[in-house]
This record gives sequence, structure tokens and C-alpha cells, in this order.
Amino acid sequence: MKTDIEIAQAAEIWPISKVASQVGLTPAELEPYGYDKAKVVLDPAKADQAKLGKLILVTSINPTMAGEGKSTVTVGLADAMNQLAAKTMVALREPSMGPVMGMKGGATGGGMAQVVPMADINLHFTGDFHALTSAHNTLAALIDNSLQQGNPLNIDPRRIIWKRALDVNDRALRHIMIGLGGPTSGVPREDGFDITVASELMAILTLSHDLMDLKARIKRIVVAYNYDRQPVTVDNLGVAGALTVMLKDAIKPNLVQTLEHTPVLIHGGPFANIAQGTNSIKATKTALQLADYVVTEAGFGADLGGEKFLDFKVPLLGKTPDTIVIVATVRALKLNGGANKDQLKVEDLAALQAGLANLGQHLKSMQRYGVPVLVAVNRFTEDTDAELQLLTEYVSTKQTTAYPVTVWADGGAGAKNLAQAVIDSSQQVSDFQPLYDFSEPALDKLNKIVRDIYGGLGVELSSKAEKQLKTFAKFGWDRLPIIMAKTQYSLSDDPKLLGAPHDFKIHVREFVPKLGAGFLVAMTGTILTMPGLPKHPAAMDMDIDAEGKISGLS
Repeated sequence: MKTDIEIAQAAEIWPISKVASQVGLTPAELEPYGYDKAKVVLDPAKADQAKLGKLILVTSINPTMAGEGKSTVTVGLADAMNQLAAKTMVALREPSMGPVMGMKGGATGGGMAQVVPMADINLHFTGDFHALTSAHNTLAALIDNSLQQGNPLNIDPRRIIWKRALDVNDRALRHIMIGLGGPTSGVPREDGFDITVASELMAILTLSHDLMDLKARIKRIVVAYNYDRQPVTVDNLGVAGALTVMLKDAIKPNLVQTLEHTPVLIHGGPFANIAQGTNSIKATKTALQLADYVVTEAGFGADLGGEKFLDFKVPLLGKTPDTIVIVATVRALKLNGGANKDQLKVEDLAALQAGLANLGQHLKSMQRYGVPVLVAVNRFTEDTDAELQLLTEYVSTKQTTAYPVTVWADGGAGAKNLAQAVIDSSQQVSDFQPLYDFSEPALDKLNKIVRDIYGGLGVELSSKAEKQLKTFAKFGWDRLPIIMAKTQYSLSDDPKLLGAPHDFKIHVREFVPKLGAGFLVAMTGTILTMPGLPKHPAAMDMDIDAEGKISGLS
């Protein structure tokens, strides 16, 4: 059996101009990056006149080490819809090289349902992440230079909140000391690194409508507090223009294709467990202006990426989903039901029955938004008929339908039933109801997320978090939308608490204000903004031969 990268390397890849022509993009609207990828700059007149297509949001149950294949289903579903003559595009996030070299792998789908050029997308792609990393660290350097050059903004070095960033899983950089070496080497202070996808600049890039919106958001970034405990912004430093210059190309969406030549816009990559977890508004909006249907995904489970897409991205995008698809697998549900990870190929109806509650909670939380919800069962060869029957019968009791798909093996042909159901459901008139209003107090928003989305009792704030909210109220920040930084593996903040736990509270240890992005990050449990590498990183399995052929990348 071929690996994902072997399938991708053997694929027929169309010139990017041919892919673009399928959705009416002209050569003048493309900035080619070689043969098979390009930046898209949509003609403003065309964008203004375009009628927005239907939006399909793909999310999932809580991820497990067994894998759910959410990106694979997203790609396969779009291919299937095009096979049914529904003009469809895909909008995805860019992969971070940290997880690619670590444990998670890439984010281009798999098997016969993937995006190409797979290796390029998973590695350096068009340089967006490098531009973000450089801009982020340039700002860090400018802050320290302001300290060195007489500290005209009266910045308190102990209260600088802008860390440095790197697109690498490097736990050794979480906490560091800088400025050592004497007076010419800067002011000594504690610092640290976040992974680039946790950076506020990444969030801002994905939320900006255009270059001027990007600059305005960058100006609002709070980087530190002065000795009077007042916030210091990028605008105070006077460097927003320079940072925007560094991101002038990164703001443009990237066009690639699936194995079946469905056009795909891949742009931006914030993690859903520590940021908002969705691709850029600019890419999603562009796809909606070009196609009749756009299939997009939100990171990790419906409790993280799904909720953030619906409560934070939708109001900014100005378009609600017409259908939500929740991806589930038999083996992941069995893990949620207590099955041993080494016994997932063995039929276990009892574990599956117990694990179905996890899917049930996600169905309940997504259905409350007033949008049609369907279930895609990403089928594996070891799934038995009895297990699939149990799963589909359970879903039928939740006022919806489950559709087994085999897109990894069969591409779009393996999801035609799901595709037809998505097309049909997207014609329904929905009554979208957000979970909260932006003007509500932070604590009210937090409790609604925990109770309605996670199925818990509410939140508990640390003394630090309580003090922060009181301080934020003085600046008017306490009414900002909430982005939960929480483990992806559980509905709770304990990654070992699987299934559908009840009677739990989410513990918020601190808040991180991100004024440029326009939200407060609630840090829960032991979640970290700089991941580490596992005992056996994926990097150890990668290689390249004399002809430049890559192996081991997934």
C-alpha cells in the first residue's frame, strides 16, 4: 500500500493557471509561485459583484491518537461535490512545521483525498510562516531596542508580554533569559518563545480583510505595560507600518489543488487549542465569491475549532455556515469509550456504545446553533458492519443522519452520499443563533462555552485571572470575545478525561489579551503555547534521496 507522500508524488498535477480557470480566476489575478501554486489577488470589482456561495463547516469529535481524518474528509467531500456538478472549492489552514516534524504530521488530507503539492504545503510553502515569524521577532527586537535606547515609553521590563516566536516544537525555549553579556547586549530580563501559530500576528493575519485592516490591527497589539501599569502598544512604538510591509505578501491567499483538481485556498494556520483554529477570513471570503459551495474546516474538535468558528469567525466573515459536518471514526469513539489503544482493530461494541456519548455532546452543541448538522463516519477497513450499524442507529436518534465515507481509499467517489446530503441540507433555511453576544461580560461567555459546548458546570478562575479581569475592565477589554486555550483531547481541561464527562469545571489560570486580534485568550489547565517533541519525532522517519525525492513525510 502506498503512503500518502507516494500517492502525492505519483499524482498528475495541473498547472495552477488551469486550476484557477475552473473558478474564473484570470492570469492577472494570480501571482505564481512556480508551476503548481500561486497567490490570489481577486479583482476588486469582481469581488464586489460576486454572490456568496454556500458554506460547509467540517468539524469533528475530540481527536485521539487513532486519528479522525478531518482534513481527509474535507477534501474528499469537496471532490465528491464537484463530481456531482456542484461548483466547489476548499478553504484550509496552512500546516505548521512544528507538528509536521513532531507528532501530528501534516494537514493536507491523506490517501486519495489530499491536497498537492503535499511536500511543499507541509514544509515552506509560499513563505507565509517565515514572514510571520520574522515580523513577530522584529517586533520583539524593537521592544528590547526601546529599552536599550533610554526606554522613552517607560516600559516595565518585568511586564513585557510579547514573546518571541518560532515555527518549531522546542520546549527548551519556553522560558529563557535574554540581554546577558553586559551593557552593549541589552537589558537582561526573562523571556520565552511561542510557536508561530500561537502568535497574535498569525491570528491577525487570518482575521484581516485587507492590508489596511492588517495595519490597523497590528497598531492595537499590546506588547507590554509601563511603570504606571498602562498598556504599551505597537502604535506607541511607531512600527506598525514596518511590520505590515513584512506581511504584504503573506496576507494573500494561496491557491493549490486536490488530487482530483478541485481548487483549494490554503491560508493562515492558528492552532485551535491555543488560538482560533480557522483559516483566514480573506481566503474563505474569496472562495465564497468564486464558487457555489465552499468546504472549510475548523481545527481539532467541535468544542474548540467549531465553537470558535461559529462564535468568533462568523460575525467577522459575515456569512453563517449552511451545513455543519461532524467527522467521527469507530476507533476514536472506542478509545473514548475506554478501549485499549492496541485493540482498536477488534470489534468492541461495548466500548463503542460508551464512547458514543462524546459524539452525542458534539451533536448537541453544534445543533444548538440552528444550522443543519450531519455526521461523516470516516470508515477504516477494520470497522465491522455491527459497529457501523450501532453508530448510525445512535446518530439517527439525534435528529440527523450518519454517512460512512471511504475517501482515503476512493477519493471523491467514496463520499457521494454525504455530498448529496450536504447539497440538499444547504438549501434549507437555517436560523443561526450564536452562543453569546460580544457585549456580554467575559465570565458569562466563559460559562456559556463550558455549559453549552463542553457539557460542564462552568468555570473557576484563579486569583490571577480574577485580578486580570478587574484590570481589563478598566481598559474596556472585559467584553472581548473569548478564545479558550484548552486541551483538544477532552471536553474538559484534563486530557485524560475522555468520553463525555459531567460535573466538571474548567479552570482558567490566566488571560492573555490580544487586542489586535480582538479577543481574550483564556489559558486553562496545563495548556502550553510552545509544544514539545515526542520521544520518537516524525522527523526521525523522514529522508531525501539524491534526486530530491522525499520519504516519510505524512
